Amino acid sequence: MTTITLKIDERTKKGKAFLALAKVFYDEKNEVELVKEKDTSPYNPEFVAKINKARMEKGKVMNSVNELWESIQ
Repeated sequence: MTTITLKIDERTKKGKAFLALAKVFYDEKNEVELVKEKDTSPYNPEFVAKINKARMEKGKVMNSVNELWESIQ
């Protein structure tokens, strides 16, 4: 069995047509399986949380890049 991951924009005409074609194969013989995957971020979740926390601290002035990195560690 081969697994292929596709990213399809369901809002476009071509995206809708491709999904309709895939659903025909899926409905008829069950030889094609449609699997929805959640979007996963390639970034470390802890780092993202630190960046989001720093983003919320509006009005804080950093004098150097080192000071910025120290504030998000």
